[in-house]
Amino acid sequence: MGREKPIHTLPHWLFVLSLIALCSGGLSAAILTADVVRHPLRMWIMNIVWPVTGLYAGPLGLWVYYRIGRRKEKPFPQTVALAAMHCGSGCALGDLCAEWLAAGVPLTLFGQKVFAAWSVDFGFAYVLGIFFQYFTIAPMRGLSFRDGLIAASKADTLSLAAWQAGMYGWMAIVHFAVFGEIPVTNPVFWFMMQIAMLCGFATAYPVNWWLVRSGLKEEM
Repeated sequence: MGREKPIHTLPHWLFVLSLIALCSGGLSAAILTADVVRHPLRMWIMNIVWPVTGLYAGPLGLWVYYRIGRRKEKPFPQTVALAAMHCGSGCALGDLCAEWLAAGVPLTLFGQKVFAAWSVDFGFAYVLGIFFQYFTIAPMRGLSFRDGLIAASKADTLSLAAWQAGMYGWMAIVHFAVFGEIPVTNPVFWFMMQIAMLCGFATAYPVNWWLVRSGLKEEM
């Protein structure tokens, strides 16, 4: 099941850094939640997107929110960033649920637990991603439930695949080349996942540029 490294061999400084990163992510998410509760955003789904972004991006997510989150008019590159973050929030929530589920169910794919976990991740992320897109596209375009789901699928499928590719790429390096298998109960795992989400943003950004430019995805 891949090269495993006992958890006690992980550097202590990495464990401490992971705790700091996770605490800063939790605090950032709490600050963003409090702000959007006091001052709800025009597009209600963004009231979920921003706290989730803070969860993995930490202070960077806070900085982006206070810089562009409440602007009515945004340059095109910023609208693309928001579109990518919108997709990433569904991925983040899906991965969060799926990783804990996979940890409790002894599944393997091609002899690897990590591949099975990634498959579950993708399924959860896709369902949540479509949910997020539906409640953005359908109200803005006045679409029926069926047409809204079709439009949401067109908008989110490529974006989510690009996001997951970046995320899986980083986690593959972590798992197969650096640390081996890290239990989900260890803070280092979730710190690596925070980094993986940022990698996902990087790979999803150009895809969202094309999706927004082509009209398949709405500007945020």
